[in-house]
Amino acid sequence: MTERKSFKRAVRARMAKTGERYTAARRHLDHEESPELPPGELDPVVSDDSLHNATGKSTTEWFAILDAWGAVERSHRDIARYLQDEHEVSGWWAQTITVSYERARKGRAKYQRDDGTFAVNASKTVDVPVTVLFDAVVDPAARDRWFPDAPLELRTSQREKSARFDWEDGATRVNMGFTAKSKTKSSIGVAHERLRDAGEAEQMKAQWKERLDEIKNFLES
Repeated sequence: MTERKSFKRAVRARMAKTGERYTAARRHLDHEESPELPPGELDPVVSDDSLHNATGKSTTEWFAILDAWGAVERSHRDIARYLQDEHEVSGWWAQTITVSYERARKGRAKYQRDDGTFAVNASKTVDVPVTVLFDAVVDPAARDRWFPDAPLELRTSQREKSARFDWEDGATRVNMGFTAKSKTKSSIGVAHERLRDAGEAEQMKAQWKERLDEIKNFLES
Protein backbone atom coordinates (compact mmCIF):
# COMPACT_ATOMS: atom_id res chain seq x y z
CA MET A 1 0.00 0.00 0.00
CA THR A 2 2.82 2.41 0.88
CA GLU A 3 4.59 1.64 -2.41
CA ARG A 4 1.36 2.29 -4.30
CA LYS A 5 0.94 5.68 -2.64
CA SER A 6 4.53 6.55 -3.51
CA PHE A 7 3.95 5.60 -7.13
CA LYS A 8 0.82 7.77 -7.31
CA ARG A 9 2.76 10.70 -5.88
CA ALA A 10 5.41 10.13 -8.53
CA VAL A 11 2.74 10.17 -11.25
CA ARG A 12 1.25 13.42 -9.95
CA ALA A 13 4.68 15.01 -9.69
CA ARG A 14 5.35 14.16 -13.33
CA MET A 15 1.92 15.53 -14.34
CA ALA A 16 2.72 18.83 -12.58
CA LYS A 17 6.12 19.02 -14.27
CA THR A 18 5.17 17.94 -17.83
CA GLY A 19 1.47 18.82 -18.10
CA GLU A 20 0.66 15.24 -19.11
CA ARG A 21 -2.62 13.57 -18.26
CA TYR A 22 -2.59 10.93 -15.54
CA THR A 23 -2.64 7.96 -17.94
CA ALA A 24 0.27 9.32 -20.00
CA ALA A 25 2.38 10.10 -16.95
CA ARG A 26 1.64 6.67 -15.52
CA ARG A 27 2.57 4.95 -18.77
CA HIS A 28 5.97 6.66 -18.81
CA LEU A 29 6.68 5.72 -15.20
CA ASP A 30 5.55 2.15 -15.77
CA HIS A 31 8.39 1.81 -18.31
CA GLU A 32 11.13 3.47 -16.35
CA GLU A 33 12.38 3.48 -12.82
CA SER A 34 10.02 5.54 -10.71
CA PRO A 35 11.73 8.56 -9.22
CA GLU A 36 12.15 8.48 -5.48
CA LEU A 37 10.00 11.23 -4.02
CA PRO A 38 10.88 12.91 -0.76
CA PRO A 39 9.31 11.33 2.33
CA GLY A 40 6.28 12.65 4.15
CA GLU A 41 2.54 12.97 3.75
CA LEU A 42 0.35 16.00 3.28
CA ASP A 43 0.43 17.69 6.70
CA PRO A 44 -0.45 21.37 6.32
CA VAL A 45 0.31 23.94 8.99
CA VAL A 46 -3.13 25.55 8.67
CA SER A 47 -6.46 24.24 7.44
CA ASP A 48 -7.03 23.95 3.71
CA ASP A 49 -10.04 26.29 3.93
CA SER A 50 -7.96 29.02 5.60
CA LEU A 51 -5.19 28.65 3.03
CA HIS A 52 -7.59 28.73 0.08
CA ASN A 53 -9.45 31.76 1.44
CA ALA A 54 -6.20 33.67 1.91
CA THR A 55 -4.31 32.66 -1.24
CA GLY A 56 -6.89 31.37 -3.70
CA LYS A 57 -5.34 27.88 -3.85
CA SER A 58 -5.45 24.72 -1.77
CA THR A 59 -2.49 22.97 -0.18
CA THR A 60 -2.48 20.36 -2.96
CA GLU A 61 -2.47 23.04 -5.64
CA TRP A 62 0.44 24.91 -4.05
CA PHE A 63 2.39 21.68 -3.64
CA ALA A 64 1.91 20.89 -7.34
CA ILE A 65 3.21 24.35 -8.28
CA LEU A 66 6.24 23.96 -6.03
CA ASP A 67 6.93 20.42 -7.28
CA ALA A 68 6.93 21.65 -10.87
CA TRP A 69 9.30 24.49 -9.96
CA GLY A 70 11.70 22.05 -8.30
CA ALA A 71 11.23 23.27 -4.74
CA VAL A 72 12.45 19.98 -3.28
CA GLU A 73 16.00 21.06 -4.17
CA ARG A 74 15.59 24.66 -2.99
CA SER A 75 16.20 26.30 0.37
CA HIS A 76 13.44 27.48 2.68
CA ARG A 77 14.26 31.11 1.89
CA ASP A 78 14.21 30.51 -1.88
CA ILE A 79 10.82 28.80 -1.74
CA ALA A 80 9.23 31.56 0.33
CA ARG A 81 10.73 34.23 -1.91
CA TYR A 82 9.47 32.44 -5.04
CA LEU A 83 5.93 32.37 -3.65
CA GLN A 84 6.08 36.07 -2.84
CA ASP A 85 7.73 37.27 -6.04
CA GLU A 86 6.17 34.98 -8.64
CA HIS A 87 2.75 34.29 -7.12
CA GLU A 88 2.19 37.43 -5.02
CA VAL A 89 1.63 35.49 -1.81
CA SER A 90 2.00 37.67 1.29
CA GLY A 91 4.98 37.04 3.53
CA TRP A 92 3.22 35.19 6.34
CA TRP A 93 1.31 32.91 3.99
CA ALA A 94 4.42 32.25 1.90
CA GLN A 95 6.17 31.06 5.05
CA THR A 96 3.18 28.92 5.99
CA ILE A 97 3.06 27.20 2.59
CA THR A 98 6.83 26.68 2.68
CA VAL A 99 6.78 25.06 6.12
CA SER A 100 3.92 22.73 5.09
CA TYR A 101 5.77 21.81 1.90
CA GLU A 102 9.03 21.04 3.66
CA ARG A 103 7.28 18.87 6.22
CA ALA A 104 5.55 16.89 3.48
CA ARG A 105 8.33 16.71 0.89
CA LYS A 106 11.58 16.97 2.81
CA GLY A 107 10.72 14.93 5.88
CA ARG A 108 11.17 17.76 8.35
CA ALA A 109 10.17 17.03 11.91
CA LYS A 110 6.96 18.70 12.99
CA TYR A 111 7.58 22.45 13.34
CA GLN A 112 11.23 22.10 12.20
CA ARG A 113 12.84 24.46 9.68
CA ASP A 114 15.74 23.73 7.37
CA ASP A 115 18.20 25.46 9.73
CA GLY A 116 17.32 23.06 12.55
CA THR A 117 15.26 25.56 14.53
CA PHE A 118 11.53 25.24 15.07
CA ALA A 119 8.58 27.51 14.26
CA VAL A 120 4.84 27.46 14.85
CA ASN A 121 1.93 29.17 13.14
CA ALA A 122 -1.53 30.19 14.28
CA SER A 123 -4.29 32.24 12.69
CA LYS A 124 -7.67 33.68 13.56
CA THR A 125 -10.47 35.51 11.77
CA VAL A 126 -12.07 38.35 13.73
CA ASP A 127 -15.25 40.29 13.00
CA VAL A 128 -13.64 43.74 13.01
CA PRO A 129 -12.01 45.89 10.30
CA VAL A 130 -8.34 45.19 9.69
CA THR A 131 -7.31 48.59 11.04
CA VAL A 132 -8.89 47.75 14.41
CA LEU A 133 -7.19 44.37 14.51
CA PHE A 134 -3.82 45.86 13.57
CA ASP A 135 -4.04 48.56 16.27
CA ALA A 136 -5.05 46.00 18.91
CA VAL A 137 -1.77 44.18 18.26
CA VAL A 138 0.72 46.95 17.64
CA ASP A 139 -0.45 49.49 20.25
CA PRO A 140 1.01 48.34 23.63
CA ALA A 141 -1.91 49.70 25.69
CA ALA A 142 -4.49 47.94 23.49
CA ARG A 143 -2.44 44.75 23.39
CA ASP A 144 -2.29 44.65 27.18
CA ARG A 145 -6.08 44.18 27.20
CA TRP A 146 -5.84 40.73 25.58
CA PHE A 147 -2.20 39.79 26.23
CA PRO A 148 -1.10 41.35 29.55
CA ASP A 149 2.65 41.84 29.92
CA ALA A 150 3.32 40.30 26.50
CA PRO A 151 7.11 39.98 26.05
CA LEU A 152 6.93 41.61 22.61
CA GLU A 153 9.24 44.36 21.35
CA LEU A 154 8.20 45.85 18.00
CA ARG A 155 10.92 45.78 15.34
CA THR A 156 9.12 46.89 12.17
CA SER A 157 5.55 47.19 10.92
CA GLN A 158 3.61 47.97 7.76
CA ARG A 159 0.25 49.54 8.46
CA GLU A 160 -2.58 46.98 8.32
CA LYS A 161 -0.24 44.48 6.64
CA SER A 162 2.45 43.12 8.97
CA ALA A 163 4.33 43.53 12.23
CA ARG A 164 7.57 41.93 13.43
CA PHE A 165 8.56 41.57 17.07
CA ASP A 166 11.38 40.33 19.25
CA TRP A 167 10.13 37.89 21.87
CA GLU A 168 11.57 38.33 25.38
CA ASP A 169 15.35 38.65 24.99
CA GLY A 170 15.23 38.51 21.20
CA ALA A 171 16.29 34.88 20.95
CA THR A 172 13.05 34.15 19.07
CA ARG A 173 10.98 36.24 16.67
CA VAL A 174 7.26 36.74 16.18
CA ASN A 175 5.99 37.78 12.74
CA MET A 176 2.36 38.73 12.23
CA GLY A 177 0.39 39.23 9.04
CA PHE A 178 -2.99 40.94 8.66
CA THR A 179 -5.57 40.45 5.91
CA ALA A 180 -8.76 42.41 5.26
CA LYS A 181 -11.47 39.92 4.36
CA SER A 182 -14.19 42.57 4.08
CA LYS A 183 -14.94 45.99 5.49
CA THR A 184 -15.96 44.41 8.79
CA LYS A 185 -13.89 41.22 8.94
CA SER A 186 -10.14 40.54 9.01
CA SER A 187 -7.64 37.87 9.93
CA ILE A 188 -4.35 37.68 11.78
CA GLY A 189 -1.60 35.12 11.20
CA VAL A 190 1.22 34.56 13.69
CA ALA A 191 4.55 32.85 13.01
CA HIS A 192 6.79 32.33 16.06
CA GLU A 193 10.28 31.46 14.79
CA ARG A 194 13.73 30.37 16.05
CA LEU A 195 12.33 28.10 18.75
CA ARG A 196 14.80 25.62 20.23
CA ASP A 197 12.97 22.31 20.02
CA ALA A 198 9.66 20.56 19.46
CA GLY A 199 8.70 20.90 23.12
CA GLU A 200 9.04 24.66 23.09
CA ALA A 201 7.21 24.74 19.76
CA GLU A 202 4.26 22.82 21.19
CA GLN A 203 4.15 25.16 24.17
CA MET A 204 4.13 28.28 22.01
CA LYS A 205 1.58 26.79 19.61
CA ALA A 206 -0.83 26.33 22.52
CA GLN A 207 -0.10 29.79 23.90
CA TRP A 208 -0.72 31.55 20.59
CA LYS A 209 -3.95 29.64 20.04
CA GLU A 210 -5.10 30.82 23.45
CA ARG A 211 -3.98 34.42 22.84
CA LEU A 212 -5.73 34.63 19.46
CA ASP A 213 -8.93 33.35 21.07
CA GLU A 214 -8.50 36.16 23.59
CA ILE A 215 -8.07 38.91 20.99
CA LYS A 216 -11.12 37.64 19.11
CA ASN A 217 -13.22 37.65 22.30
CA PHE A 218 -11.89 41.08 23.30
CA LEU A 219 -12.51 42.79 19.96
CA GLU A 220 -15.85 41.19 19.19
CA SER A 221 -17.25 41.98 22.63
